[in-house]
Amino acid sequence: MQAYQWGVFALALGAFGLGTTEFFPMGLLPTIAEGVEVSIPTAGLLISAYAVGVMFGAPLVTLYLTRFSHKFSLILLMAIFFIGNVFSALATDYSVLMISRITTSLSHGAFFGIGALVAMKLAPPGKQGTAVASMFLGLTIANIIGVPVATWLGQSLHWRMAFAATSALGLVAMIGLWRTLPQMEKPNRPNVKQELQAILQPAALRTFLTTVLCAGSMFTLYTYVTPILQTLASISDSNIAYLLMMAGIGFTLGNFISGKLADRSPDLSLVVALTGQVIILALFSLLVSDLISAIAMIFVWGVVNFMIGPPLQMKVMTIADKAPGLASSINIGAFNLGNALGAAIGGAVITLGFGYAWIPAAAATLSLSALMLLGINRKLSAQAPSAS
Repeated sequence: MQAYQWGVFALALGAFGLGTTEFFPMGLLPTIAEGVEVSIPTAGLLISAYAVGVMFGAPLVTLYLTRFSHKFSLILLMAIFFIGNVFSALATDYSVLMISRITTSLSHGAFFGIGALVAMKLAPPGKQGTAVASMFLGLTIANIIGVPVATWLGQSLHWRMAFAATSALGLVAMIGLWRTLPQMEKPNRPNVKQELQAILQPAALRTFLTTVLCAGSMFTLYTYVTPILQTLASISDSNIAYLLMMAGIGFTLGNFISGKLADRSPDLSLVVALTGQVIILALFSLLVSDLISAIAMIFVWGVVNFMIGPPLQMKVMTIADKAPGLASSINIGAFNLGNALGAAIGGAVITLGFGYAWIPAAAATLSLSALMLLGINRKLSAQAPSAS
């Protein structure tokens, strides 16, 4: 590998750890609830609290870290990740576990935000999209390997072992970042007013909203994917795990494709992905009828969903070029807001009595809205120079 690729690999390792710690508690909720003597819905608040911590922590932590070099900041964020997971493993009760999870979440958005910026700076011209996608590859692989392994550890040994093993990933990532990233100068002290102006400009806000809609579409379906597949295709519990693994493989392939397309044009990658999402989601309930069709559709759905992340990160950093690190971190927060939005919309579809078969259609509406917003953003951006 080239020298810069080792640095990107270390960033991907950190992303792998963050993806693992964010998602594996979903598969261990009953075990964790029993361990800290709370109900399953109460234990579920640990997941919600993590998402909220990412959403609010991303901009605040990123602003604070502007006084340090990017290399030091990334290592510090992995140290927070390590400490948070260690304390989660040692938590004596629910309140301690909740505080530990919130602590861990504070490292999430800032790491992806600053990490994406560093990946772009490390990469040679024409390879920035691939570099960002390579970093996010850690997140997709976490869904294929990290989450299942951590879940297995929690079920086979103890839920505390899952957190302990995940904390070790943070330690390895810290060493990797220290050894592979070049020395980086401390950035100039930020002009907070200028940075706020950069992220509050209409084009940046529209891009953040695009991220919310894209993530909302993904999690409208993903949150309820098990009952949807069981309803549409009578998928057994034993096959659900394989289908989720196929989704993870699709995530990985989509992330790779998006990096290549984003090197040419971030907008091209977004248009292809969002158009694919609208088509797949519109046809989902019509075409999924057995195991084979479910495998095919969930795989393609995974591909088009993870073609979104890298180009959106590049786009928002380009638009808010006076505050790329802050913009990138806020975009991660926007993704988590979309996570909550999608779960709520899917739940509303069920509550209103439409049934699981209508959830993909609701997700398609969000993807179509994101595609329309992308077109509006391009049109307004093209008009801006002539207007000035």
